[in-house]
Amino acid sequence: MALDEPQENDQTFEEDGLTFIIDKDLLERVKPVKVEFIETGRGAGYYVSSNLPAGAACGTSCSNC
Repeated sequence: MALDEPQENDQTFEEDGLTFIIDKDLLERVKPVKVEFIETGRGAGYYVSSNLPAGAACGTSCSNC
């Protein structure tokens, strides 16, 4: 994930006061995408899950692929 401004080929969604931006082509490959805010004893943060197979290459913007 990265903070960025919407680009020409991006899809924008708003949910609960938050704005999400994703490349339209990537969205077609990975949808549905689920974003959850979770809190555990180790901390809190966002958890993103999708249909992208584990270990699949998703371009230069993914650091965990």
